[in-house]
Amino acid sequence: VQLQAWGGLVQAGGSLRLVCSASRSISTIAAMGWYRQAPGKERELVAASTNRGSSNYADSVKDRSAISRDNTKNMLYLQMNNLKPEDTAVYYCAAGEKAQRIGVAGMDYWGKGTQVTVSS
Repeated sequence: VQLQAWGGLVQAGGSLRLVCSASRSISTIAAMGWYRQAPGKERELVAASTNRGSSNYADSVKDRSAISRDNTKNMLYLQMNNLKPEDTAVYYCAAGEKAQRIGVAGMDYWGKGTQVTVSS
């Protein structure tokens, strides 16, 4: 599956919805998620969703983010609120064949990444 994501620029305290489009049906994809990599840091999980209905979030975003899938449109979304400058990173959309493996190493397909910049 090919994945393409869109991010953007937002001021601190604002909201942003990240959008990921998949090249085929996502209803059978076990896990889909958002990951990010800031300069000089390792890539990390932001949020992931399984086709069993479960979701996982990084502690740093869990109270201000929501991940969702639209299987009819083959889209994955991440709504982020109260954004902070430390959320600035390249965000990646990814998909995996195993629902129990949502870490970076467990995902099988990656989009190219999209820049999210939060200005202070």
